Amino acid sequence: MTAHDSAPEPDAAPGTGAEPEAAPKPRRRGLRVLWWILGSLGALIVLAIVGILIWSQVGVMAAEPEPLAAVRADSAIEITDTDAAIVHSPAGESADVGLVYIPGAKVDPWAYAYKVSGLVAEDGITVVITKPWLNLAFFDVRPLSTFTGLAPDIDTWLVGGHSLGGVRACQLATDADGLALFGSYCSNDLSQSELPVISVSGSEDGLSTPEKIADNRHLLPEDAEMHEIEGASHASFGDYGPQAGDNTPTISDEDMRDRLTELVGPFALAR
Repeated sequence: MTAHDSAPEPDAAPGTGAEPEAAPKPRRRGLRVLWWILGSLGALIVLAIVGILIWSQVGVMAAEPEPLAAVRADSAIEITDTDAAIVHSPAGESADVGLVYIPGAKVDPWAYAYKVSGLVAEDGITVVITKPWLNLAFFDVRPLSTFTGLAPDIDTWLVGGHSLGGVRACQLATDADGLALFGSYCSNDLSQSELPVISVSGSEDGLSTPEKIADNRHLLPEDAEMHEIEGASHASFGDYGPQAGDNTPTISDEDMRDRLTELVGPFALAR
């Protein structure tokens, strides 16, 4: 054997097909991970939206039939039901004053008809009870003009609401001539607004408690009217039955209606 025969064979030349298979490119792997993340986030967003839609429609507190029937039978009140709101107008002489009333979370707007009926029938005030999107005022981004436009002959407008509806009313208050809070308080600062404000709360309210009303008093103008109705609970401001977390009221529905009329009527008519 010659030296030539015993020499080791050289490595295969590049490009002959003998080189090892190339590893997957990191860029392609990164794109697949990115699309997987985006797809997962999209699915979570869709599930969240569907969950909110279902939750907003389940457990809505319906209006009690008897108080509502009394309002519908009252010849002094004319009711116009629209997609945006329920307009309660005086059948007789109008005071040219209106109140846009925003319901509490997941409460049927009709549940407030009886408690505000004295303002309409006795004081001639037009009351527009809104129909919040998804039964939650926080999701309703429509401006105040959406509702005041349903009664175009009214010149002076107050905005108000119950519970979370009152919180939303505070956010719209600078576009109104006054603010009326019903078992509610503001989360935004109106203390320097010089806006006329009336706050009506209940001594037995288990949700917007007297302590919470007091703790948030500084967000209202110094001359805001503060009234607490003895014996009124959170649900006393509407007619939708007992509410979880609330206390037991000691005031009748009829007396509650009368007290609201006595307090809010003069305030509204003074605008």
